[in-house]
Amino acid sequence: MSGAPAPAAAPRYALYYAPRPDEGLAVAASRWLGRNPDSGQARPLAAAGPFGRDRLEAITAEPRLYGFHGTLKPPMALCDGASESDLLAAVGRFAAGRRPVSVPSMQLAGLSGFMAFVPAQPSAELQDLADSCVIEFDEFRRPADESELARRRAACLSPRQEELLVRWGYPHVLEQWRFHLTLTGRIPDEGERAAVAELLQRHFGGFIDRPLAVRDLCVFRQPAPGRPFLAMARFRLGGGRRVSSEVWPAS
Repeated sequence: MSGAPAPAAAPRYALYYAPRPDEGLAVAASRWLGRNPDSGQARPLAAAGPFGRDRLEAITAEPRLYGFHGTLKPPMALCDGASESDLLAAVGRFAAGRRPVSVPSMQLAGLSGFMAFVPAQPSAELQDLADSCVIEFDEFRRPADESELARRRAACLSPRQEELLVRWGYPHVLEQWRFHLTLTGRIPDEGERAAVAELLQRHFGGFIDRPLAVRDLCVFRQPAPGRPFLAMARFRLGGGRRVSSEVWPAS
C-alpha cells in the first residue's frame, strides 16, 4: 500500500490505550480535560485552585483535542488502497493475538514541560506492544509529506529521531518512545507548572502509585485537521471487539 500525500481534509487514525469510559480513571480524566472521547460530549471546565476557567482550558487544550490516551501508533492518514474497514479488521486480528498488560504503578511526571501519567518503571511488555503496533500497521500509513516532515524537524531532532521520522513518520517511536497519558500542554513557567502538579495530585490522587490495566487496543479517529479525536472502536487484548457509546459521567 502506498500513495501520495493525503488530501488536506483526510481523516487520521491512531492506535491508543485509553481506559474504558466507565473506569474511574476515565471519569476523572474526562472531568479534568472537559471532554469524553468516547461520547464526544464536552463541557466547560470550572475554576480550580489558583486557576480560572480560561487558564485551565488553555492548559488542557492540546490533550483535550486528542482525548485522554497513551499513544501506541501515532496518528496517520490512510494510504491509497487502504480503507477504514481494512484497518479495523487488521486491528481486531492483531488484538486477538495479544495479551493484556499490567503496569504495576503509575506516577505523575513532567515531560518536556507538560504533565502526564507515566509508569514508575519501564515495562518491557508495554514497549513490545507499542513497537509491534508501529511496525505491524505501517502498511496502512500514508507517508508524511514535506510540510509534516519540516514541522517535526523544527523540534531539533537527534540523528536517530531523524531516522525514525523518515522510516516511520514520527520521531518518538521504538526505543525513543515512552508511554505517557498526557494531562496538560506545555507549561513553560516552573512556578505555574508546580501549581498545576499540585492540582493534579489532588484530582488524580486515587490513581497515583496504583497499577494500570491495559486491556484494550483502541482506534481513535480525527475526521479533519483541528477536529477532536474520537474513540471509534475498542478491541480487547486477547480477543473480542467492544464499541463504546458511553454517556458523560454523572457529577
